[in-house]
Amino acid sequence: MSVTQVAGSKSAARTPAVVLLSGGLDSATCLAVARAAGHDCHALSFAYGQRHEAELAAARRVATALGAVQHRVMTIDLAAFGGSALTDAAIAVPEAPSTGIPVTYVPARNTIFLAMALAWSEVLGAHDIYIGVNAVDYSGYPDCRPAFIAAFEQVANLATRAAVEGSERLRIRAPLLELSKAGIIRRGVDLGVDYALTVSCYQADARGRACGRCDSCRLRREGFIAAGIPDPTPYR
Repeated sequence: MSVTQVAGSKSAARTPAVVLLSGGLDSATCLAVARAAGHDCHALSFAYGQRHEAELAAARRVATALGAVQHRVMTIDLAAFGGSALTDAAIAVPEAPSTGIPVTYVPARNTIFLAMALAWSEVLGAHDIYIGVNAVDYSGYPDCRPAFIAAFEQVANLATRAAVEGSERLRIRAPLLELSKAGIIRRGVDLGVDYALTVSCYQADARGRACGRCDSCRLRREGFIAAGIPDPTPYR
């Protein structure tokens, strides 16, 4: 696991929060929202065997630009299980819209990520965990739905010493959950997010250049068009 101290000492007036940070558009916006809400943000990313590792470099850039107190990158091998186009090179990333849950879904990914964030929040004394899931303009992943977020929050308050012995509930914050992609982009621009730092493409190259054809590229491009904001994405 790599740890980067980013913004120096914590402020006594700000409460800690753990923010899941992939390096993409949504998670960057989520970090900006958490910071604007008055939190000292502890960013958490994962090297999980994904094919688009350029997003981790993007996460480091975003954590620095948006003033995270620290940024941790944990290594977990979800590629050992496979079952997703994002972790198995033998499964092609779709380049056309499909029906149902797409093969880019990584089994239980957000459940695993939130569990790790929950463990860190207990150590930090943080009662807020932020995740940039969206259930409007998204790929249809089951772990991006409001019911999942509500269920995990219930688990967090049943399974941790911080919740059982503490006086304050743990909260899973999903501030982008019901926003359109255009709405997310507008919110981020208002909060000073530089989207040129982010990588969303499922098969970005080593320099972070997007394919322009995958589902994530399509949603991102359409979001900028709908928001009326120039798209800073470098396409190869």
